Amino acid sequence: TGYYQPPTPGANASFWNLEYYQKYFDVDTITVATRCYTTLLPLSPSYLSAHLTPSPDLYGPFWTLTTLIFCLYVFSSLASSLTAYLSGAEVDYNFSLLSIAVTLVYSYGLGFPVLLWVVLRYFGVSEWSVVEAVAVWGYGQFVWIPVSILCVIPVPIVRWVLVGAGFGVSGYFLVANVYPVIATAEAKAVRGLVVLVAVLHAALALTFKVLFFSYYIKEIGGKDPLGGEVGSDPETTPAIRLLKMFL
Repeated sequence: TGYYQPPTPGANASFWNLEYYQKYFDVDTITVATRCYTTLLPLSPSYLSAHLTPSPDLYGPFWTLTTLIFCLYVFSSLASSLTAYLSGAEVDYNFSLLSIAVTLVYSYGLGFPVLLWVVLRYFGVSEWSVVEAVAVWGYGQFVWIPVSILCVIPVPIVRWVLVGAGFGVSGYFLVANVYPVIATAEAKAVRGLVVLVAVLHAALALTFKVLFFSYYIKEIGGKDPLGGEVGSDPETTPAIRLLKMFL
C-alpha cells in the first residue's frame, strides 16, 4: 500500500488487441522446456492441463509447431539424400514439402483448437480459454520433433513404430486434456468430439508418415507398403496422390 503499481501489460487491453496477448509470450525457457518434456510423461502429476491453467503461454506452442515444421522438412530432405546416396540415385529436393508442412502443422496446431474452442463455447462450455486450447494442442505436438529426427533411419518398420509411438503419446495427451473439458457440456452428444479429435490425430500421423517419411532402401529394410520405388520421391506414390486430393 502507498506504492504505485504499474498495470500489467495487456491487463486492460481488449481481446482483439495484440497487447492482450503480450503476457502469454512472457515465459522463460525453463518453463517451456518443462512443459514440452512433461507431455512425454503420462504418469507425471503435471501431465494434465492443470499444469498450464494457472499461466498458459503461447510462446511454447508457437515454438513447438515452428520447430516441428523445420524438422519435418529438414530431416525429410536428409532422409531423401541418404536414400538416394545408398541407392545410387540422384538427389531430388522437393521444396513443396515445406509449404505443405507449414499449412498442415499450423492448421492442425493452431486452427483446429481455435475451431474446437468456438464449438465448445457454442454448447456452453466456458471453463476453457482459447489460449489454453492452443497451448494444449501446441505442446501436444512436441513428441513429433524427436520422431521426425529419428525417422531419418531408412527402415520402414522402424519408422512405422516411431510414428505409432508419436501418435499414441500425443494422442493420449490431447484426449486426457480435452475430454474433461468436453464432459462438462450439457449436451451429451458433444462428447463425440473426442472421437473427432482421435480420428483427425490419426490422419495427421498417417499424413506425416506418408508425406515425409516414405523414402526407403529395399536392401536395408524391405519395401514400405505405402512407399514408392527404391529411392523414389514419396509424392509419386498412390497414397500421396490420394492425400493431395484432400490438401
